[in-house]
Amino acid sequence: IGCDRSKNLVDICGEKHFQAFVCDALSVPIRSGSCDACISIAVIHHFSTAERRLVTIRELARLLRPGGTALIYVWAMEQEYKNQKSKYLKEKNGSKNKDKEMNTGIAQRPLNDQVPDNSSQDSAWSDQLLNDFKDESCDAKPVADFRLPVHTNRTSFHSQDLLVPWHLKGGTKKKEENVDTVLVPCSSKELQELSPVFHRYYHVFCEGELEAVCRSLDCVRIQKSYYDQGNWCVILEKL
Repeated sequence: IGCDRSKNLVDICGEKHFQAFVCDALSVPIRSGSCDACISIAVIHHFSTAERRLVTIRELARLLRPGGTALIYVWAMEQEYKNQKSKYLKEKNGSKNKDKEMNTGIAQRPLNDQVPDNSSQDSAWSDQLLNDFKDESCDAKPVADFRLPVHTNRTSFHSQDLLVPWHLKGGTKKKEENVDTVLVPCSSKELQELSPVFHRYYHVFCEGELEAVCRSLDCVRIQKSYYDQGNWCVILEKL
């Protein structure tokens, strides 16, 4: 049984005849102790506070029967480990054109008018990215007190808490989707809109951080912890 916060992803599972439903990782509507195993891949690093990351792991443990196991993957701060670059970094050379689009100077600049989502504090978002070239035809927006860095794709991380740009492919989007756009100067009097881009919040984990969070729970023990292609990973056993 699969679950995800994204209805669109769950719908894709349904089209492929897999069982999946929409839910929040902080509160999974499944009976306690009813799962032989749980897998959490690339989820926990989207929660913006240590408390929520802990709650998510505790929720995984709740679902497990005694002796059951859970596998957790989170994005690592260390994208180069033991003198080996992760696949994430290596792919930069193989997708130069894609990176050129994703790593425009406009997208890498600090966010303007960025505010936290009051309805969901585990994510951070920007109202809109604007270029900062000084043209009187462009209305400047005040910069908020709190700003997260925007990550340059296929490069090493320089902050544990950041926004990662995700460009939409094909240029089509549903009306209900709330996306940011990257704007670039077309002339001195007008702007040209490029592709829509999501800015997703990430907390990338340092070495030992995921293990420390798991060890703070007395209901599980760590069977194994390891590094895998730019991810920190643990296998937990329910006591």
